[in-house]
Amino acid sequence: MGKKRIVKKKGSTMSKGLKARALAKTSKKKLAEGILNVQATYNNTKVNLSDMSGNVVAWSSSGALGFSGAKKSTPFAAAKVGEVVGEKAKMMGVKEVSAVIKGVGSGRESALRAFVATGINLTSVRDETPVPHNGPRPPKARRV
Repeated sequence: MGKKRIVKKKGSTMSKGLKARALAKTSKKKLAEGILNVQATYNNTKVNLSDMSGNVVAWSSSGALGFSGAKKSTPFAAAKVGEVVGEKAKMMGVKEVSAVIKGVGSGRESALRAFVATGINLTSVRDETPVPHNGPRPPKARRV
């Protein structure tokens, strides 16, 4: 029996290799304005940037950046996602965006703040969180 090696895993830090890979896949397309879609669920945060006709040109999510499990839905992970998409947008020459936010997760605001911190103007913010009109049928009452 040899020595046991202990591998220490860092906490909630983003993998630098995955961030570099995300930035390397940037589109060569140039555009001046776009639409930023933020989908913040309880389990993940997805951010994508599309042109004015709705075609996605850049995207990222907290899972794609190396966060796993409960760390994916944190505001810190969402901020990192917004930062990466903001850097991609800068490379494409985006000057202003209008934001559409969907979902009730904790990363709604922090993803948007991190994106704006990269220096891109935000023209409008629209909340399109889906709300059920009536929802599914409730379960029948228990007979004890």
